[in-house]
Amino acid sequence: MSTNIPLSGARLWDSLMEIAKIGGTAKGGCNRQTLTDLDGQGRALFQQWGEACGLTLSVDRVGNMVFTRPGRDPSRKAVAIGSHLDTQPTGGKFDGILGVLAGLELMRALHEAGAETEAPLTLINWTNEEGARFSPPMMGSGAAMGVFTEAEVLGKQDAEGKVFGDELRKIGWQGSADPAELQKLGAYFELHIEQGPQLENEGLELGVVTHALAQRWYEVTVLGEESHGGSIMAGRHDAMMGAAPFISAVEEIALSAVSPTGEPGRGTVGVVNVYPSSRNIAPSRVWFSIDTRHGDEDQLELMRQQIHAKGAEIAAKRGLKVEVVDFWHSPMMPFAPELAERLRVAARARGHSFKDMPTGIGHDAVYMARKVPTVMLFCPCHGGISHNEAESITPEWATAALGVLADAVLAEAGVVR
Repeated sequence: MSTNIPLSGARLWDSLMEIAKIGGTAKGGCNRQTLTDLDGQGRALFQQWGEACGLTLSVDRVGNMVFTRPGRDPSRKAVAIGSHLDTQPTGGKFDGILGVLAGLELMRALHEAGAETEAPLTLINWTNEEGARFSPPMMGSGAAMGVFTEAEVLGKQDAEGKVFGDELRKIGWQGSADPAELQKLGAYFELHIEQGPQLENEGLELGVVTHALAQRWYEVTVLGEESHGGSIMAGRHDAMMGAAPFISAVEEIALSAVSPTGEPGRGTVGVVNVYPSSRNIAPSRVWFSIDTRHGDEDQLELMRQQIHAKGAEIAAKRGLKVEVVDFWHSPMMPFAPELAERLRVAARARGHSFKDMPTGIGHDAVYMARKVPTVMLFCPCHGGISHNEAESITPEWATAALGVLADAVLAEAGVVR
């Protein structure tokens, strides 16, 4: 290994397989949703592993687990590695967990070598990255970076009405530390599976993530009049027949929003609600969500204008009322160029193929980048499949990512020779 630290890809893989047993599903995935008893068990195993290699654990008021390894120069800001242990209900073995356990493997190797770094090192398991049980996602990093208030996070309810703060206390993982202390970190690295097919398709081993795409979300309501399914078509004000071409247009709008570099937009309709939802009634109301993303803010704004214009066009053409609400905007988030270069240097030194790329998916790193110099490293995943029990990577991909992550982190923290 370039760092001369005894990193073990085999041990990383064994740890991934071991923690996957907690909440393991019949189809080979994981169901370890946030603040469940299984989440508590996963946290306890992570605590055991971290403390076994000399790390000191602190838990903050929203449940973020923060391990610390001292540096020779305590005046320097800590260099952090982080991701998450929670999963989707039908999640895989690698989403999030790879980044946490790769950080742990670096800490284990340093411990075995008796090595010191100049700056302290920090390893973080963020609470509720997935947002599967409590929405929105990325609450732990969001609270730490001031995106959400602690009260807002602790008061969230799941679909059964159970309260975040109560469930956090129930599993024994509410600490007393201030999450905002994490704004004082000197750098943050996050390793994650790509959750897309680009790296595998291009035969590349790694992706250096330079920025997160800008996002705009919308909520659309189409209002008409209910009509019996046996009535003549002429004169109907069918909300579904207005919603359908609008939904179809989302894809057209995204693909036509091409940046000067040739990058198209991304558009998704993920939720559709129909009222009264009866087989023989033309509906009077259709509600749907739109998620748009782009690496070019100007093109994202053009998509916004076209979405509003499409709503007005359909309303006028069909005698319907169409309301388009701008629900949420997350600006394009650049990652730290100097940290990205650390990853590139490490990848070249180890002879690994890579490309620069954006992330179109939200990660804790996106919130971290608001306050702390941040970068992400992507590892390929088979077929780009994620949030799925079939999620799969190879030990070789994991080992390559581990080595590059470790080299970059230690170059930033400074290894005492």
